[in-house]
Amino acid sequence: MLSLTGEDTPSSAYDAVMTFGSVEEVESGLRSDSYLADRGLATAVYLALAMQRPLLLEGEAGVGKTEVGKTLARLLEAELIRLQCYEGIDSAQALYEWDYAKQLLYARALQAGEVQEHVAELYGPEFLVERPLLRALRAGSRAVLLIDEIDRADDEFEAFLLEVLSDFQVSVPELGTIRARERPVVVLTSNRTRELSEALVRRCLHLFIDFPGPEKESEIIALKVPDLDVLLRTQVSRFVAGLRKLELRKAPSIAETLDWARGLCALGVRELDSAMVRQTLSLVLKHEEDLRKAEGKLGALLAGATGRASAPA
Repeated sequence: MLSLTGEDTPSSAYDAVMTFGSVEEVESGLRSDSYLADRGLATAVYLALAMQRPLLLEGEAGVGKTEVGKTLARLLEAELIRLQCYEGIDSAQALYEWDYAKQLLYARALQAGEVQEHVAELYGPEFLVERPLLRALRAGSRAVLLIDEIDRADDEFEAFLLEVLSDFQVSVPELGTIRARERPVVVLTSNRTRELSEALVRRCLHLFIDFPGPEKESEIIALKVPDLDVLLRTQVSRFVAGLRKLELRKAPSIAETLDWARGLCALGVRELDSAMVRQTLSLVLKHEEDLRKAEGKLGALLAGATGRASAPA
C-alpha cells in the first residue's frame, strides 16, 4: 500500500516540468523499458516526480526495487548516481572528501617553484572529491539519485541522510553551503533487514514491493526471454512461485528466475520434468540447504507447475 506521509510539500515542488502526464504514462514508459510495474508502483513514481519527494521502496531482495531507479534514469535521460549503503558507511564516503595526496603534491610543487599557477587555497574546489550525495545535489534535476539498501547503514548515517534529504543542501566548512538548485529524483531501497526511523519514512513516499504472482512473472519472462516456449514460461513462473512459499534461506529473485528461463531456453527445453529441474535448479537457488529442501518437495512443486498431480518426484 502506498503511504503518503510527511512534511508539507513546498509549493515550488509543483512547478517542476513533468515528464509524465499521468500514472498511465508512467506505467507505459516503464513497460517500454522492459519494466512491468503494477498500478501501485506507477502511481508512487508519478507522485514522487510530481511532488518532488524521495521514493522509498521496501521489500525482499530481488523484487526489482533497484531496477526502478535505473529504469527511471534511462526514461528521464538523467545521470544515474548510485550510493550503495553498507555497514559502517559514513558521511565522508557518501558526501565528499579532500584529495589529500593531490594537496600534498601541489604544496610540494609550489614550494619547489615547479608550478606557476596558484590555486586560491589548498581546501578549494580543485581538491574536492565529490561522492554520490554531493554529486547529485550539484546535478539537480539532471540526476536520479539511487540510495540502495539504506537498511544496511547504521542509525547515525541514516540521521545524516535525513538532514540532506530534508533541505537538499550540505555545508562544506571550507567552501560554505552547497544547495541543489533543483531537486534530483531520489529513490531509496530497503530489504527490511532492520526498521528504518519514522523520521526518514515520514519524509518519503513509501511503497512495499512484493514478488510478482505467477501471471505477472510469466509476463516478465515473455518480455525478457521472448524465445522461451509459452508453456515452459508458464511452468517456470508457477514453479518459482511454489519455491517462494517454502521457508528458504533466500527466496528466488526475479533476476534468478530470468537466469533459469534463459538457461532452459539455451538447452532447448520445452517442458519441465524432474530430471531437468534437478540439473538446472542451481540457477535459481544459490544455497545448498535451499536446494535440498526444494528437491524434497520436487513432486509437489512440479505438480503445481505443470498441473499434473502425478508429476514424478
